[in-house]
Amino acid sequence: MFTDKVFIVTGAAGNVGSAVAHLLASRGARIAAVDTVADRLATTVQALPTPGRHLALSEFNLLDAAASHALVAKVVAEMGGLNGVATTVGGFAMAKIEDAGLDQWDLMFNLNVKTTWNIYRAAVPALRSRGGGALVGIGSAAGLRGSGQMAAYSATKSAVMRLTESLADELWKERIRVNAVLPTTIDTPQNRAAMPDADGSNWVKPSEVAETMAFLLSDAASAISGQLVQVGR
Repeated sequence: MFTDKVFIVTGAAGNVGSAVAHLLASRGARIAAVDTVADRLATTVQALPTPGRHLALSEFNLLDAAASHALVAKVVAEMGGLNGVATTVGGFAMAKIEDAGLDQWDLMFNLNVKTTWNIYRAAVPALRSRGGGALVGIGSAAGLRGSGQMAAYSATKSAVMRLTESLADELWKERIRVNAVLPTTIDTPQNRAAMPDADGSNWVKPSEVAETMAFLLSDAASAISGQLVQVGR
């Protein structure tokens, strides 16, 4: 399905990012795996199918626009081009409004929006030069409707949704598709630890998020752009 296609996967050392990288690689893709946690990233890349065909890139900070452009330039130079980006970088925080200072807003905006904006902006020229491609981001079902103590998180995830729709409209005629997945609670060790009394039986598995992102990156989704796909209920 993805034989010899090149994809950047950001947040590749995380639960969803590593699942996306492994799934794409298992279907023939070459992965430029990006994360600032170098040891976990190295472990992720070493575990990918067909080792030796992938890059581990831990030296690029996606909060920096110049670094994001340098990352894409390195991928194009060393892997021969770029077919798409799956961005899974993000963060979560919650607090009552009187306890959540501007630092929480800045953290959520930086992790959830700025990293997505920077890698997309850097990737578009490379995709354009190949005649098109796909950008798939990660929003959240929490971006569909605000909830108490989640103002900064919900607002920034909503911003990812609007970014997705805007870029999809802007880039459609250039055959660059832009979509996002909106998971409900993801079944991760971190969420299990944070919510030990919750019923996690219906939480979304990272592999299920990865399958949806892979579909949106694939040629099977060639007519799909600007969609916000909720994963889970």
